[in-house]
Amino acid sequence: MNSNVSNEEAIAATKLWLEKAVIGLNLCPFAKGVHVKGQIRYVVSAAQTTEELLQDFLRELEVLAEASREKIDTILLIHPHVLTDFLDYNDFLEVVDAALEEVDLAGELQVASMHPQYQFADTEIDDITNYTNRSPYPTLHLLREVSIDEAVAAFPEAEMIFEKNIETMRKLGHEGWNTLGLAEVQRDK
Repeated sequence: MNSNVSNEEAIAATKLWLEKAVIGLNLCPFAKGVHVKGQIRYVVSAAQTTEELLQDFLRELEVLAEASREKIDTILLIHPHVLTDFLDYNDFLEVVDAALEEVDLAGELQVASMHPQYQFADTEIDDITNYTNRSPYPTLHLLREVSIDEAVAAFPEAEMIFEKNIETMRKLGHEGWNTLGLAEVQRDK
């Protein structure tokens, strides 16, 4: 992980990944609308510890809960300096879920996980299907439950998105992924 990354570089790399992979490959059919409307808040945490990251996370939960959906519908909390190891990051997700409960926002907001070393259970580290959740930097994606519910209701066979993504990634393969030009922003070395 490059600990000297600037906020601007982290946001630019994340936006490029969002545009080319998430939207470009249609990995999340709901992402394009909020991206085009400018309803994604990008925040880079300077946290060096999990305690500092938790404070940033709680602050961003409050921002999302209090903002209108038209202004901010989702937040990407990018944290390039902490939880760079995927297993540590994955363990931290339990802390995140507990914090959502503690501030009484479970059921209103939720968190999706993205990491440069993301690995689904029962896959090999280099399995191309892991790349559906491989962001340039560790990222906590804060979402509104109501927005997810509306998107799922509007999207036919939303439950098939995961399977479709696996199929997309397998067809694309590592060579196809590399042609997206994201190799320079991936930090999974």
